[in-house]
Amino acid sequence: MTFSKALSLRPIRRRAIRACALGFALALASGSSFAAAPGAADLNGHDPAKSVPATIAVSKIDFKRGDDGAGRLILQFDGQGASPDLRTQGSNVVVDVGNARLPAELQRPLNVTDFATPVQRIDAKPSGGGSQLVLSTNGPFESLAYQTGNEYVVEIAPRKGEAAMGAVTPESVNRTAAKLQTRGYSGRPVTFNFQDVPVRTVLQLIAEESNLNVVASDTVQGNVTLRLVNVPWDQALDIVLRAKGLDKRRDGGVVWVAPQSELARFEQDKEDARIAIENREDLTTDYIQINYHSASAIFKALTEAKGIGGGGGGGGNGNNENGFLSPRGRVVADERTNTLMISDIPKKVAQMRELIDHIDRPVDQVLIEGRIVIATDTFARDLGAKFGIGGTHTYGDNVATIGSGATGGGTAASRGLNVSLPAGSYTTGTSKPSIAYTLLGANFNLDLELSALQEEGRGEVISNPRIVTANQREGVIKQGKEIGYVTITGGSAGTQATPNVQFKEVLLELKVTPTITNDNRVFLNMNVKKDEVDEYLELDGYGTVPTINRREINTAVLVEDGQTVVVGGVYEFTDRSSVSKVPFLGDVPFLGNLFKKRGRSKDKAELLIFVTPKVLRVAKAS
Repeated sequence: MTFSKALSLRPIRRRAIRACALGFALALASGSSFAAAPGAADLNGHDPAKSVPATIAVSKIDFKRGDDGAGRLILQFDGQGASPDLRTQGSNVVVDVGNARLPAELQRPLNVTDFATPVQRIDAKPSGGGSQLVLSTNGPFESLAYQTGNEYVVEIAPRKGEAAMGAVTPESVNRTAAKLQTRGYSGRPVTFNFQDVPVRTVLQLIAEESNLNVVASDTVQGNVTLRLVNVPWDQALDIVLRAKGLDKRRDGGVVWVAPQSELARFEQDKEDARIAIENREDLTTDYIQINYHSASAIFKALTEAKGIGGGGGGGGNGNNENGFLSPRGRVVADERTNTLMISDIPKKVAQMRELIDHIDRPVDQVLIEGRIVIATDTFARDLGAKFGIGGTHTYGDNVATIGSGATGGGTAASRGLNVSLPAGSYTTGTSKPSIAYTLLGANFNLDLELSALQEEGRGEVISNPRIVTANQREGVIKQGKEIGYVTITGGSAGTQATPNVQFKEVLLELKVTPTITNDNRVFLNMNVKKDEVDEYLELDGYGTVPTINRREINTAVLVEDGQTVVVGGVYEFTDRSSVSKVPFLGDVPFLGNLFKKRGRSKDKAELLIFVTPKVLRVAKAS
């Protein structure tokens, strides 16, 4: 059966009359009387020939929070035939179920503020011979309700900056449609209220609302009870299909509706027929030359992919046809000519050629330039003094000598230094400049020598390694030397010592793996190393052993194309000072400087590592 008719959105009362007419037409077509037609409905959407049992009761009241912040009230009944009615009163949404009683254990208020939805409170209470639920809301909201079988669902979704939904007007329909599009449905909102109506009738109404051609299979049978308020027609269609175990397939403007098992069987038969045709199709062989990649690498990727088994030289696939090759397909890689040989049906060969053409293309390259800057600044100063007094004094036949350099005889005094604190703590000069003063007398001498030395040094070492590598391929560049040193094994318990020469690398090394991103940036996974020999240690009988200063950084950084970035740095500062003096005498003001020496040094060292990547675009040859 095919339905194709356009129908504009009409008030609920007019749609109910049309549903009655459709039910009457179906009843006449089936040869039954109008009174027995299950699709006949009154103006309110209820079946006049069917009385609702008075034993229906609300069996469960549940509340949940949806993904979009909407509150979902779920009412379950212990039987079929409940007829809920939804209306809005100010900031409250009222659900009346006149033909379903509310058990005493469910007659209690529910505080649902913690769910963070527009619904704040639910009051369930009996109303006459039925039930009434009042949903207290906070803020603007959209209401949506639908009923399938013995379950009735009310959704209260937040609506920013708009009033609560009231009558169905074109403006409210447009607002509701925009809201529902964000939930995955884009159809125009409709309102249905059916009690035990044939599924085929509901499909015809949905076809009129959607302006689609609906083809219903002969196996689509049965009745459905629905109450949908402002639900998109495509969501209403899904609800009906899900309630009756149906499914749909759409081809352009035609929708085919059938039971799920029938659709699955149809698709399986169609797939079996396609496979049978391919199995009878002649195989073709094609040779694909690989230019920018390795044929063995592509062969390995294809044969290890899901759907292709086998291996070795044949490279055949397994029984899963959904891989790159059909069950009869084969692929072989020739390393000497870097060629792939493919044997399969023409469609699969064309797909393989398209796939390989996408893979076998030149990749962009990256020039990575690094600069390693080592700057040093040294300062050292030493102050010292030498001081000495010498002399003789004769009294009678005795001669007294003062000072280590004094001569005997009591006639003259020679030079001598009693205090020797020369400069030389931090400075490295072998001779320290000095100023000396000597005062000589007949029987004494006075020697004074002041020494001072100040050193300043500045140095800068710049290393500039550069390397070009392909995208996502590691590149390594090294420059340096190997330092040899001697190690001794044995030499104990009567064994002869055996010298061995070993070597230690002292390198400038740049190791980097670049990845070019889609936004024209470069992600660098890199290791930079800068070693240098500091000094050699002398070992008696064994030669020298080097000590090595190591500077290394291992990092990953995202850099703009052509941008220079500092990926690391180390700053060292050393400040040392010392005072050597003669106790007590060195503390005498002014004169105490003759009995002390001072030294001070400052060392600054700074290591900075700069990196600049530049993308070298490689155009594919035509």
